[in-house]
Amino acid sequence: MARFEKSACYGQEATLSSRNTHRNTSAMIEQPPTPPSEPRFRGRATIRDIADLAGVSIATVSRVLNDRPDVAPETRETVLQVVRQQGFKRGARAGAPAARARTGSIGLTLPNVNDAYFGPMIYGASEALYEADLRTVICPTAQEHDREVSLIERLMRGGSTDGAILILPEEREDELLSLHRQGYPFVVVDPRDKAPDGIPCVSAMHAVGARQATEHLLTLGHRRIGAIAGVPGWYATEERLLGFRAALSAVGILPAPELIVYSDWQTPRGIEAAEQLLSLPEPPTAIFGFNDNVAIGALHAAHRRGLSVPDDLAVIGFDDTTLAELVIPRLTTVRQPLAEMGRMGVSLLLRILEGQRIEALRLELSTELVVRESTAPPRVPAAA
Repeated sequence: MARFEKSACYGQEATLSSRNTHRNTSAMIEQPPTPPSEPRFRGRATIRDIADLAGVSIATVSRVLNDRPDVAPETRETVLQVVRQQGFKRGARAGAPAARARTGSIGLTLPNVNDAYFGPMIYGASEALYEADLRTVICPTAQEHDREVSLIERLMRGGSTDGAILILPEEREDELLSLHRQGYPFVVVDPRDKAPDGIPCVSAMHAVGARQATEHLLTLGHRRIGAIAGVPGWYATEERLLGFRAALSAVGILPAPELIVYSDWQTPRGIEAAEQLLSLPEPPTAIFGFNDNVAIGALHAAHRRGLSVPDDLAVIGFDDTTLAELVIPRLTTVRQPLAEMGRMGVSLLLRILEGQRIEALRLELSTELVVRESTAPPRVPAAA
């Protein structure tokens, strides 16, 4: 059940709803294996290690450590026995002289909660936090820099949260580094700019995904391909341009400058950009929208001109949001693992909070081409 506060951040706390009651009941009847008789770790054990050794979930270990009543006595004793054997000390951090008490709350900042793109990220992150028995404090920033800075300060103030997931943050490189130096744990998911060294970050393989999309159009026989890119300078925009150009170069095509038009990632600008491309003396036979919103804009522009998609114009997007399945024709696109990005961001943050050493601070998750009805070979095959 969600609990909404009057501030700009919304506290979302897991309670014993019917779904949660089912989960907790399952935890109460599980029969964990006998714990090991001696310590297994040379270094400091983490809560994840305790869960693995006891044969229970991280959430169950957290409930035991918080002395919650919804744990079977046998399970509680097994977990506590492992805790004693491993010398586990809750809240200890590597390199920290003294650990502060945990609040059990994690901040989640993002531009917009009412969005087909950010929704799966929220879901993935909040599910991962629920499984770890942590609360989610959701803070919409409305893509306003000053508002986001203020919200992060509130999340830090007085130790009200243990850390944060920053989705598409507005902060500049120097601001992220300053936040890092202050010791507040956070992970960036889907960075607007390339994350500086030392900042934990999760994103998709933008360049690889863009190359997949372009190669799909090339395989169908298209040679004059227009691109509706995103905001100039953004990490996703520049990486997708690299993939787009690399695919064209691989078959000996130098993309004409007039075939690349920039946008603000929104459908209205996608319509304008597609109109610009389709008004060229030699218009493209295919358009690659750098997200689903602008690709849908291209569908609208084609419809206005009486063009049939995919017969007269092939259109491909990027993201695979729910909108891609709802338009007609259904949109061919590149799937970003949006929910997994949110989940992976939480996984990184929990490891940081547990004092674990993280080998890779920058994670890029694989993309996948999803072929639907909006792409087909051109009416007249292009010259090789």
